[in-house]
Amino acid sequence: MKQHMDGFEGGEIDAAPRRRRGRRLSEIFAQLAHDAKDQVSIGDIRDTLGKRSFAPLLVLFAAFNLLPLPPGASAVLGLPLLIVAAQMAFGSSRAWLPSFITRRSLSAEQFRTVTDWVIPRLIRLEEVVRPRYWPFWRRQGDRVIGFIALILSVSITLPIPLGNWLPAFATALLGLALSERDGILFAVGSVVGAASLAVIGVVVGGAGFATHAFLAWLG
Repeated sequence: MKQHMDGFEGGEIDAAPRRRRGRRLSEIFAQLAHDAKDQVSIGDIRDTLGKRSFAPLLVLFAAFNLLPLPPGASAVLGLPLLIVAAQMAFGSSRAWLPSFITRRSLSAEQFRTVTDWVIPRLIRLEEVVRPRYWPFWRRQGDRVIGFIALILSVSITLPIPLGNWLPAFATALLGLALSERDGILFAVGSVVGAASLAVIGVVVGGAGFATHAFLAWLG
């Protein structure tokens, strides 16, 4: 698991022809699953992807939050996503995670369950995305996508039933858009992200209104 995947640095590659010579995210995640032995820690995943690979980290951590998990799990799984997004937004050139997160692990079987769900969907997306209409120069895209992902990751950690799925999906789209330099997918991910925040706003506002009405009824 410690093997470093050269040739893929999510926030470093700008020219489309150069990016296309790199490995696609589905291939990288498939290799991670193939190499998994016993326990797979978050630190192992980070090191294998490369410390500067923001895009695959966004996609992978967002994917964890797309799975059907017990209530409250998003508060834990959303934390590494929030940390990575914050580093992107503030222009960090290296992905860093605190040790209490990197020590957390999944069994190889659990990790393959995640990748078995993620990889086929990722392959279908990769069939239609490609470098096109990328509106950013050099690392500007990292910071813009990091800022959007930071807002979305905050909403992911909120204890709202099913409220984490749509912002996590938007974050995964943005991470894939960054890895492929696809401006159209970036626009789609941004729209989905805005819609997810609107839905959460309606849910939270409705809950607040219902609570206020109930308290008023109690006098």
